[in-house]
Order: sequence, then structure tokens, then C-alpha cells
Amino acid sequence: MFAVGDLVCYPMHGVGRVETIEEHTVLGETGQYYLLRFLGGRMTAMVPVSTADRVGLRELADAETCESVIRLLTDDACLPEIDNWNQRYRDNLDKLRAGKVLDVANVVKSLLKRDRERGLSAGERKMFLTARQVLIGELSASTGRPESELLWLVGGE
Repeated sequence: MFAVGDLVCYPMHGVGRVETIEEHTVLGETGQYYLLRFLGGRMTAMVPVSTADRVGLRELADAETCESVIRLLTDDACLPEIDNWNQRYRDNLDKLRAGKVLDVANVVKSLLKRDRERGLSAGERKMFLTARQVLIGELSASTGRPESELLWLVGGE
């Protein structure tokens, strides 16, 4: 269970701070909810405490994992790409929904490579930008380094 003030990562949304833990009744069911406020924006989300694990709410990556992500992003090797765009899109979306930081990094890396070699469709571009923001936000929050200092890892300015 997370506490008020904890920084957490929520798949597809990024890093948020637990502002409060409140009791709410939703669709006739009463339960405890984390109220998250996402960093760098005004967006908030309510996540049921009882299903937080199932939806992928997790602690931020530790220093060792962040170093692994940075090594992965700077290494030239890339996972093999699926030719069928529909299957590739669904596989990448599943990885992003699961929210594991190394999977998110692999999605960002493969989409960046594809963009540089062939370009991205509108859907893949949107996916890339979302995944990149989630990844950079987590690396920044975990390491204390500003996002602007980490953008070079993912093809940013």
C-alpha cells in the first residue's frame, strides 16, 4: 500500500504523487481510492486501492533499474521488429499498459528506430510520444535529473 506523498508510476499516464487516500462510493461500491496528481500537469486520477496492483500502479524504478534503462537506450542493439503493423501496435500497447519500465524503454527505442528509418504512422507517433514522456518522467523523478537532461536518450532536443 502506498502512503500520502509517495511518488508512483501509473501505466500510460506516468509519474504521480499520492495526494490523499479517500473513501468513495462508485457504482454502489464503497472503497478506498488513491488520489494521484501527475507531475508536470494538472491531471489527476482516482485508483482503487484494492486493484492498484492489477492496473499496474507501482513504485518508481530504483537507481539500478534506471541505469539498466539508460544502458538499453544507448546500446545499438534493438529487439527484432514485427512486420505486421497491427500486431506490432498491439504488442507495443500491451507493453505500455503493463507499465514495466524496461518494456516501456524497449517500445520507445524500437519506435525511435522505426521513425528514423521509415517514419511512423499517426497512431505509432502518438504512442511514441506518450511512451517517451512516461519514460523520461520516471527517469527524471527516480534519478533527480531534469527531464531536459534526459531527452537526448530518446531522440529529443
